Amino acid sequence: WLYVVLNPGVKVPRNFRLLEELEEGQKGVGDGTVSWGLEDDEDMTLTCWRGMIIGPPRTIYENRMYSLRVECGPRYPETPPFVRFVTKINLNGVHNSNGVVDTRAVSSLAKWQNSYSIRVVLQELRRLMMCKENMKLPQPPEGQIYTN
Repeated sequence: WLYVVLNPGVKVPRNFRLLEELEEGQKGVGDGTVSWGLEDDEDMTLTCWRGMIIGPPRTIYENRMYSLRVECGPRYPETPPFVRFVTKINLNGVHNSNGVVDTRAVSSLAKWQNSYSIRVVLQELRRLMMCKENMKLPQPPEGQIYTN
């Protein structure tokens, strides 16, 4: 087994890093409230990912599953991924028209470090659902998706 300790400033090859994230996602690391994996198992570029967030209890998001698209571009993990909700959601920092997550509104994206991962972003988005200003926002009917 090969273990790599990620120190800020250490440049990890993109595919090595994404394969590590893929393995972590397949194992189901954490408490199961967020999950992620490749959108297409044949995607050798490891670019297009699907994320899933289970809405936190005692919030307006409770018992809902939110699907997201995560794109890790050619410069990942040096640059943050592009994140977009597929499932419609009313959440500060997410554009109502298309579900795109505003990089400036999510600190893990705004202050991105190459040691961060897809999981870090999904967990932060879930934490934002529990913030006072988001907890009670009226939500679109369950199961609606963005068409663009």
